Amino acid sequence: MKKEKIRAVCDICVHYEYDDDAGEVICTLNLDEDEYARYLTGNYKTCPYYQPYDEYKVVRKQN
Repeated sequence: MKKEKIRAVCDICVHYEYDDDAGEVICTLNLDEDEYARYLTGNYKTCPYYQPYDEYKVVRKQN
């Protein structure tokens, strides 16, 4: 049985944004060379940099 990588749901990630210049949605996570190499060679079941987007986070801090 072959293991498949389970990816996080990028549609609700903080780092997944629409780029007007490219005309597409991209991951805007800013990694340095070492982090990017580790990410490409790692055996992750999910993206280690995934953070769910919570539009009400700021509102909760105000209350």
